[in-house]
Amino acid sequence: MQTCTLAVDIGASSGRHIVGTVQDGRIVLQEVYRFENGVRRKDGHLCWDIDTLAREVVNGLRAAHDAGFAPATIGIDTWAVDFVLLDEAGQRIGDAVAYRDERTEGIREALEKEYGLTFAEHYARTGIQYQPFNTVYQLMALKTEQPEQLAAAKTFLMVPDYLNYLLCGVAANEYTNASTTALVGADSKDWDDALLQRLGLPRGIFQPIKTAGTVLGHLTPAVQAEVGFDAEVILPATHDTGSAFLAVPARDEFAAYLSSGTWSLLGVENPRAITNPESCAANFTNEGGYEYRYRYLKNIMGLWMIQSIRRELGEQTGTRPSFPELIAAAKGAADFPSCVDPDDNRFLAPESMIEEVKAACADTQQQVPATTGEVMQCVYNSLTQDYRRAVEKLQTLTGKTYTSLNIVGGGSQDAYLNQQTANATGLPVFAGPTEGTALGNLMVQFIHAGIFKDLAEARAAIKHSFGIKEYQPQ
Repeated sequence: MQTCTLAVDIGASSGRHIVGTVQDGRIVLQEVYRFENGVRRKDGHLCWDIDTLAREVVNGLRAAHDAGFAPATIGIDTWAVDFVLLDEAGQRIGDAVAYRDERTEGIREALEKEYGLTFAEHYARTGIQYQPFNTVYQLMALKTEQPEQLAAAKTFLMVPDYLNYLLCGVAANEYTNASTTALVGADSKDWDDALLQRLGLPRGIFQPIKTAGTVLGHLTPAVQAEVGFDAEVILPATHDTGSAFLAVPARDEFAAYLSSGTWSLLGVENPRAITNPESCAANFTNEGGYEYRYRYLKNIMGLWMIQSIRRELGEQTGTRPSFPELIAAAKGAADFPSCVDPDDNRFLAPESMIEEVKAACADTQQQVPATTGEVMQCVYNSLTQDYRRAVEKLQTLTGKTYTSLNIVGGGSQDAYLNQQTANATGLPVFAGPTEGTALGNLMVQFIHAGIFKDLAEARAAIKHSFGIKEYQPQ
């Protein structure tokens, strides 16, 4: 058996178990298990199949053992904002409703009207951008729709917290993910008791906030028996973007970061939160990062639009086109000029992404795409112009001039998008590593194990271990 660390990296469309080792100073990654993920409608809401997710986590641990690995530590990261509630017996209450569900419509306005909580005040306290699916809005929607669930709740756990709880029996809230609830003080880095009291949310359900690098405990005897080994369950940056930002091999402090996946998260790391009115108006967020850094960034819809188009075309024809086929179609329509606002809520969960893109072009009196290639080029135009605007606003808000853009995550494989991004922003783009999120997860475990002394040394190893592709503006 080979001793290693193991990252369980779960995104909105799939999850993967990736083993990490360091050999002669180089980081070596090996995927040992992969599974599908997605939402389904249940009892009127879009929900995650959280029981299947939990089962797949265990299946992947067993697959790692069967492949000859003996993980010393295990870390789990997922998307942010979504949660479950547990009752006094530690059993889940209700479903794990997904952030794309419509239950939070109108909640922001209700908070202003019923609780006198303006978004400007909320932002000044927490530094978290407005998104209709922020955890605070989900909790307030639950309070209105199913108050009996909150009344019965004893424990609040975000999705990776819950998966950790099932593995080791320890309930804890991890900082990077907890910060996305918009219930954690930007300066205190802890639950905002005054805000919770004002909103009538039960303070007792929220767990002590733990930081990345904390060891929660060992696998329970039942899990050990099922997977064939014991390991420590350790907290990485459990928010996948928090992990992805760790893996950015930036050249200097003037590099902006872009975590490119289902969502595009563009920003920088700051030592302090920026919560002034200008930042609020621009809707930049100050999410918690590793070692209490602040990930100051803009949320952009990202590859969700392309993923949705691909899925929709597959439903129409019975065969999903490959991403290279979609990219080729876009290149064939490279002169198509129209673009839409990817951040418009109309693109969050439309019945047809293709028709929504066409409708948005028509609504803004632009040329309406008529072919798949034109739809794809419209999406590329839209994403890259959004990246350009985000970089420009970032420079205004931070007072710094950025000289490069580092892209990590699955989207870093899209050479066409990378080149278009360089062209739009006027910045050289450095793309890679692809497995940024899992790599960031593993880095925390490597540092815990003493393999690297700190983040700077771990990032230096990334540059040494992975090929980074450069795209210059044309």
